Amino acid sequence: MKEIRFYRASEKPYGVFSNLYRRPITFEKCVYPTSEHAYQAGKARKEEVRDWLMAAPSPALLAMAAHGLYQWDITPDWSRIKFDRMRAVLRAKFTQHPDLAAILLDTKDAVLIETATVDNAVNRLWGEVPGKGGKNMLGIMLMEVRESIRQNSNKRRRKITMQAAE
Repeated sequence: MKEIRFYRASEKPYGVFSNLYRRPITFEKCVYPTSEHAYQAGKARKEEVRDWLMAAPSPALLAMAAHGLYQWDITPDWSRIKFDRMRAVLRAKFTQHPDLAAILLDTKDAVLIETATVDNAVNRLWGEVPGKGGKNMLGIMLMEVRESIRQNSNKRRRKITMQAAE
């Protein structure tokens, strides 16, 4: 089976899969500059910590700051809810931007793998590190979103075809 590896937001064409890719999304009635912002906004327990994170000068610095939060600044059930939040953020990103959805759909059934360059626990959770492995949760969730978009697109096509036949 074909694999597509991605990591940096600047890489063409698959940099769009990175949460650091600069494309605004509306999530929970807020507009965020990137999917990383939308995801990390849910991590902070206090509004002032969230505001501090959102003021980071780049998505990469936002991620770095969010990974360094003290435990008492993190939403108490974060380890339980973070995956559902990421799924919802990714769904918002790719359904709000048809051009990004097209790139995702063009991957067909390829296995999507975020391939990090630095070995740490975060990179091994969300992606893979060469020679170290990883859970590739971001890649798995992107494949789930791809399948969901594909199924919804097929349903719309069938509905249009049935309406045209009537």
